Amino acid sequence: MIVLFQKFKEVLLSVIPITIIVILLNFSIAKLPNDVFIRFIIGVILITIGLSIFLFGVDIGITPLGTKIGKSISKFNKLWIIIIIGFVLGFFISIAEPDLQILASQVAAVTNGQIAKLIILIVVSIGIAVLLVFGLVRIVYNFSLNKILAILYGITLLLSFFVSPEFLAISFDASGATTGALTVPFILALALGISSLKKDSKQSEKDSFGLVAITSTGAILGVMLMGIFNKISGLKGVLNHGVMRSTSIIGPFLDILPNIIFESIFALIPVLIIYLAFNIKVFHLQKKQFKKILKGLLYTLIGLILFLLGVNAGFMDVGVILGQKIALFDNKAYVIIIGFVLGFVTILAEPAVHVLTHQIEVVTSGYIKPKVILGSLSIGVGLAIALSIIRILVAEVQLWHYLLPGYIISIVMSYFVDDLFVGIAFDSGGVASGPMTATFILAFTQGVADSIKDADVLRDGFGMIALVAMTPIITLQILGLIYKLNIKSKSIGKG
Repeated sequence: MIVLFQKFKEVLLSVIPITIIVILLNFSIAKLPNDVFIRFIIGVILITIGLSIFLFGVDIGITPLGTKIGKSISKFNKLWIIIIIGFVLGFFISIAEPDLQILASQVAAVTNGQIAKLIILIVVSIGIAVLLVFGLVRIVYNFSLNKILAILYGITLLLSFFVSPEFLAISFDASGATTGALTVPFILALALGISSLKKDSKQSEKDSFGLVAITSTGAILGVMLMGIFNKISGLKGVLNHGVMRSTSIIGPFLDILPNIIFESIFALIPVLIIYLAFNIKVFHLQKKQFKKILKGLLYTLIGLILFLLGVNAGFMDVGVILGQKIALFDNKAYVIIIGFVLGFVTILAEPAVHVLTHQIEVVTSGYIKPKVILGSLSIGVGLAIALSIIRILVAEVQLWHYLLPGYIISIVMSYFVDDLFVGIAFDSGGVASGPMTATFILAFTQGVADSIKDADVLRDGFGMIALVAMTPIITLQILGLIYKLNIKSKSIGKG
C-alpha cells in the first residue's frame, strides 16, 4: 500500500498543474459550460486514481514479467526463438498501451471512421513488434546503436517524401504515443533482462538503453507504409462533438464504460496468456511470486479502465473547447503562450521524467543534476508545443520543416556522444510524451486547428506528440556532450 500511495502522489503532481491552468482559464478568459467543467473534475479524479493503480500494477506485474522474459530469451540462445517471442510480446504489449489506445481513438474520431481504431492499433503494433525483434537481436550481437538509429531514421526520412502530410503527422505521433506508461517499462525490463546476463558490465549498462528508441521507429514506419499503400485520399479532419453536446454529467461516463471495459480486457488478455504460458514452460514460479504478478496484471486492468474512462468522458473535451476558444482571440500570441506553459508544466510534473533524471544523475556520478535536466526538458517541451501551435497558425509551415533538421541534428550528435547517453536520449522521447501529452495537450492542439480557417484537424492537429518526443533527444545529447567534454578536460588537467 505504501508503493501505491507513492504512485498516487506522483500522478497527482502530474495532474495538478494542468488542473490549475484549466481552472484559471475557466474563471478568466475561456469560460467552460458548467456540465463540461464538472465532468472535467470527475475526469481528473478518475485519471489520478486510475493511473496510480495502473502504474502500481505495472511495477509489480508488467516490469518483473518483462525482466524474467528477457533473461529467459537470452538463455534460449537460438535466434528463431528470440524472433518469435520478441514479435509476439511487442505486438500485444503495444496493443495494450493506453496512450496508443487514446491516439487511435482520436484518429478514428477525427477521420469519421475512415481510418479505423483497430487498423491503427494493428499496424502500429506490427511495426513495434518487428523493430522490437530487431532491437533484441542488436543487444545479443552487440551491433552499434548509433549506426542502427542512423539507418532507421534515414529510411524514415526517405519514406516521408512519399507520405501525405496527414499520415506523416499520425506516424510520428504514433511513435511518441506507443512508448508510454505500459510499453516503456516492459521494453526497458526486457533490455535489462537480456543485457544483465552479459559478462562485460560496462557493455551491459549501455545495452540496457536504446531498445525503446529502436522499437518506437516501428510505429513510424508502420503508419507511413500504411499511408503509402492506402487507397484513401483527400482525408479531412472533423472533430466529433458527440460527447460535448451532452448536458448530462454522469451520462457520458456510463455510456462509454461498457466499451472501455471490453477493450481493456481484450488488450490485456494476450499479456495474461503469455505470462501463463511462460510460467508453465519456463519460469515455474513459486505460488507467492505467481500470485503477485497476477495481482499486478489485475491492478493494471482496473487502472486502465478508470484512466481511459476519465480521459474519454471528462478530460479531452475540455482541451478541445479551450483550444477552440483561445484560438479565436484576435491576438494569437495568447494561444502560443498558453501552449508553451502547458508543455512546460506537463513535462515538469511527469512522474517518469523524475525517474529519468535520477538515472542520469547516477550514471554521471552526480555531475548532471536533476534540476538541470528538468529545466532543459521543460523549456524544450514548452517550445515544442509552441512550435506546434505556430505550425497550425501559419499554413506555410509544415511538420517536416521541424522534424527533418531535428532528427538530422539528433543523428549527427549521436556520433559525438557516448553510447550510454545516445540510448538514454533516444529512449527519453517516450518519457516526455506521457499520458498528459497524449490526452489533454493533443486535444488542445486539435481544438486550435478546428478554429483556424486554413488549418485541418487531421493534418495540423496531429504532429504535436512527434515534436515533444523529439525534444529530449536533442536536449539530453547536449547534456551528454557537456558531460563528455568535462570529463575530457578533467583528464587533461590531471595529465
